[in-house]
Amino acid sequence: MIKLLHFSDAHIDIASQGKRDPQTGLPIRVLDFLKALDTIVDTAINEKIDLVIFSGDAYKDRTPVPTFQREWGKRIMRLSQAGIPTILLVGNHDISPAAGRATALQEFSTLSVPYVHLVSKPEFISSQQLNNLPIQVIAIPWITRSGFLSAHQDDYLKIDEIDINIESITSQIIDHLMENLDPTLPTILTAHASIQGAVYGAERSIMLGHDIVLPISLVNRKEFDYVALGHIHKAQDLNENDHPHVIYSGSIERVDFGEAKDNKYFVIAEVDKGKSQISWRLLDGRPFIDIPVDLREINASENQTLPTPIEIKNHLEKTLIDSYEVENAMVRMTLVYPKDWDNLIDDHWFQERFETALDFHLLRKPIFSTRLRLGDDESISNLPHEKLLELYWESQKVSPEEIDILELIAKEIIYNQNEPEIIN
Repeated sequence: MIKLLHFSDAHIDIASQGKRDPQTGLPIRVLDFLKALDTIVDTAINEKIDLVIFSGDAYKDRTPVPTFQREWGKRIMRLSQAGIPTILLVGNHDISPAAGRATALQEFSTLSVPYVHLVSKPEFISSQQLNNLPIQVIAIPWITRSGFLSAHQDDYLKIDEIDINIESITSQIIDHLMENLDPTLPTILTAHASIQGAVYGAERSIMLGHDIVLPISLVNRKEFDYVALGHIHKAQDLNENDHPHVIYSGSIERVDFGEAKDNKYFVIAEVDKGKSQISWRLLDGRPFIDIPVDLREINASENQTLPTPIEIKNHLEKTLIDSYEVENAMVRMTLVYPKDWDNLIDDHWFQERFETALDFHLLRKPIFSTRLRLGDDESISNLPHEKLLELYWESQKVSPEEIDILELIAKEIIYNQNEPEIIN
């Protein structure tokens, strides 16, 4: 049995704008990510972890500035100096789409850093390569569509054919690597990929290109004793209450407001042949507070009179009283209101009210008042969605040709809604 620490999607420089720490000169949000990384490294050392697997995406892209490379390198070197075998998997944000280019993590391989094993192509990692730990690892880094196309440039494949071929080739690669397995040792599969059935976090907002979605049957094989995945930011087990655990550990810190309600974790797993036990370790991240406010709820709007600025402030204060702890938080307020109230909203009030927040964003969503012309015998409540949209577009003077196109898109959205969003 070995004790494994699994984490992924560090993206330490993804939030490099905003207020800076006066002592280090680094952006405070970058320090949030580094704090999470320090917690992970401290845990690995203090709890005498046998093996660390990082499942990809150290940075926001493949060209991190030297300062962020230094900070990432410091943490990985601590693992190396502690003698902990560490696998670094190359993710889609670490890799260049051009063949032959170095990855963002290349220095660990170039400098032959002790105990650190960089995986930039599919690979079998034996027990001997892991300091004779009683474990073996199959590692699958991010597979690029461009790399596949360059190898099959004469085949003239369509996008869906490319995806099917990549899925087939990935399966063949895994099968080939499994030929090296020692049947007496437990096996870990680690991959940076989208797997069917995973629930997306906010990574779609920073996604580089269209994802290739691999079937879960590729990874939940009984030959594996733990599956360590990266790429999806929402922490989840795709094979819960069964063997093997198929774990997305998720990103180590909230990337944006799309992850406001998501807790962040890393995973400690005790892995043995035919069984594994996991422990989700909660990371103490920066709170993200998303505050929706609809000013149309103000009583003054019911009699069609404009509210006073004081009434608007009072409504906002009533909404905020004891509801939100904004100090040192990332705060966003989404304000919905009639367009003709624009001049009644005091921006200075928001600056004062959220002065203690680390960062505050006001997202204004003015509603333009438009009257729809209905027949004498028609009622809005009785109209189908498609008809309401058509009337709205006509009121906005959209051309009939554009309306036809918009209607097709709207029907696809209306009749193909899935909650929560699942990879199929």
